[in-house]
Amino acid sequence: MELEIKKLNALRKYTGEFSFEYAPAEDLNLVPLCKIRGTVKVSGEYEIFEDDSVEIRLTVDYYLKGQCSYCLNDAEKQIKFTTEVLYLTEKDNDNYYYDGNKLDLKPAVNDAILISQPNVLLCKEDCKGIDVI
Repeated sequence: MELEIKKLNALRKYTGEFSFEYAPAEDLNLVPLCKIRGTVKVSGEYEIFEDDSVEIRLTVDYYLKGQCSYCLNDAEKQIKFTTEVLYLTEKDNDNYYYDGNKLDLKPAVNDAILISQPNVLLCKEDCKGIDVI
């Protein structure tokens, strides 16, 4: 899950694409009674700028599976989320940091997974909740 920026610069590959599958940690599940099913498909594009900053357009694609937040029936939803992030060689509070050599995508991927999750998982769009008689 790394891009070797120094090597890409040497090869003059200032733009490109990447893709891989990632098995996220269980603590990345925010929706109660749910988990990420299988692996997360990660794809994206990078662009390296003259100041060694790197812009990443990142897409995460995965399934969230568990119990409906309203009625507790089985539920599953495909999540596909795209974001853009910037990696810098100097630390700041708004962007990701890398050492100018290798860029680790894991922090940005984990953040994208966290941000992309819904507040609730529903078995169907119009779930009314538990039917109490």
